[in-house]
This record gives sequence, C-alpha cells and structure tokens, in this order.
Amino acid sequence: MNLNTLYADGRAALHRRWHASPAQRLWQAWRDELLGVLPPAWRARLSGSAPLQVLHWPLEQPVTDSVPRLLVLPRGEVLVQTLSLPLGAARDLQTVLGFELDRYTPYRADQVHFCAQVLGQGGTSVKVRLVVMVRERLEQILATCAGINLHGIDVRDGERLGVDLLPEAQRPRRARGGRFNQGLLLACAALLLTLMVLWLQSREALLIEMQAQVHQQQAQISQLQQVRQTLANTQGAAQYLIERKAAQPALASVIADLSHCLPDGTWLEQLEINDSGEVALSGQSTRASALIGQLKQCHTLDDPQFQGVIQPDSDSGKDHFALRAHLHQEAAHEARAD
Repeated sequence: MNLNTLYADGRAALHRRWHASPAQRLWQAWRDELLGVLPPAWRARLSGSAPLQVLHWPLEQPVTDSVPRLLVLPRGEVLVQTLSLPLGAARDLQTVLGFELDRYTPYRADQVHFCAQVLGQGGTSVKVRLVVMVRERLEQILATCAGINLHGIDVRDGERLGVDLLPEAQRPRRARGGRFNQGLLLACAALLLTLMVLWLQSREALLIEMQAQVHQQQAQISQLQQVRQTLANTQGAAQYLIERKAAQPALASVIADLSHCLPDGTWLEQLEINDSGEVALSGQSTRASALIGQLKQCHTLDDPQFQGVIQPDSDSGKDHFALRAHLHQEAAHEARAD
C-alpha cells in the first residue's frame, strides 16, 4: 500500500467522521442561516455553487440538463432505525455499524449501503439514526439517474432526514476557496487575535488570584501557629491520658492469669476489657457455679460477679455463663513492671 492510498483512506475516514459529527450539523445550520439572509445572487457567489434542485423519486420525466440536483427517495425505499450506542462509538460510526450491521438489519454489510446520523447524546450513550438501503436497489436507481448531475441522495419521511446515501466515489468534489472561505479565514484571524488578548487578560487575572492565594496562605500559617500553641498547652492532658493507658495491665497478663484460675472443662467465648478497668467475660463450663470462687484466686481481678443466670446449653451439655469483674490496680502495676 503506497502513501497515496494511505492518504486517501485517511482522508475518507476523516470525511466520514466529520459528516457524522454534531459539529458538522451545527456548522451547516449556522452556514445556511447566514446564507439564507442574503439575496440569491450573493448567496450563490459566496457559497461557490448553485443551489441544488430537488428531484423526487420515481422520476416523472427524463432530465437532460446539467443542473446540480438532490435526489429525494420515499421512506419505503430504505430501512430507518434509531439506535442507542455507547458514546465511544460516535468517533467512527461507519466502522462500528459496519461490523454490527447484521444485528440491526436482516442484511450483511456487503449487501447494503448505509449512512448514520447522530441525533443527540446523553450520559454515556449516543442516539443514532441508521438509514440502510439495499445496494442492488441503489445501483438500479443510480443507473436510472445516469446523466443527471447528482450531488446527494436524501430520504423523505414527512420531511427530509438530512442524510446522504450517495456513494463516496460518486459525490462531486467541492470547490476550494471562494469568497466565503476567505471571509471565514479573516474571521479566524480576528478570533485568533481576540484569543491572544483574552489570554493576556487571563494571565493577569491569574497573577491577581495567585497574590490573593499568597495572602490566604499567610493567614493560614498564622492560624496554624495558634493551633500549635494550643496543642502545646494541652500536652499535659495528653500525657495524663498516656499514663492512664500505661497503668492498665497487658492483655496477655490477664489471659495468663485466667488460664490458671479457670477450672478444666471451661472455655471463654468472649473477653472484653474497657478503659475504666471493667472486665466482661462469657463462655461455657461444666462447673459454672464454682467460677466465682475460682476467679477470686486471680491476682489481676477483683470482685467477680455473675451477670444474669447460668443457662444450660443443650448442644454442648455445659452451662453458659457471663461474668463481670474489675482489674486489680496493684496487680496492674506489677504486670506492667514485669
């Protein structure tokens, strides 16, 4: 594949994307509005081409002149569907629909000629109008219109859809240049100059904003210094909390003491020690009624008491108990020292 072929393929792909994009429709509508307010002679001179004359299918009489014409087909000649596609598909609708055409129509891509038109987008999807025509039928119509200067093929469904079913190879090349394009070039230059002025103004506004940010940061630094002073004033309270936490015995010491105090046939299901030194433990035992006496032998616990009643467990054959006690402060300090 040579460079000319690559250039032609790339140009055709860009042309298809441009004609399928919302920007092209907006540009065409704005251009038509500007040209519509001018007299016909000026409009033809600025646009660089004569207005297209509409020719409805089927042809009522043969056409022998070379006036540029737009062929409008009835709705029954084509298949029109409205699809909802992912937003990324709008970048190259022709390629995407070419691969999945058999999902939306009873034809393969090589059996039809189609074009796509973006109607709108919302969120992550895009609404697309797909117009499909059997390739054999299109070739018959083009053969009948041989000798007619066709510049496009549209479809009428109450009103014209604004599509073009004319194959890319048979579309006339648009003339470059023209006074309208020169006017657009001057307008672009004016817009570029305006953009430069606006850029300079935005830089000045950005400088003012940065200065305001510097003053704001200085105020934040002053506020941070006040917060740092407040933290220094509350350091004594924080040290008190740390010492109180350090006075609590290690959980390993409590568990080791409980493992010696609890009789055989007893196991714990839950052990909880809060910040105030209260100990809550629950579990199952074959000698639940004797646990109070056993726990009084623990050096790390004081005042053990049952919480609720002892309930037998039918699954294990043991008694379910719940106890509450307090950490012994002297034992707490001894455990910490060890």
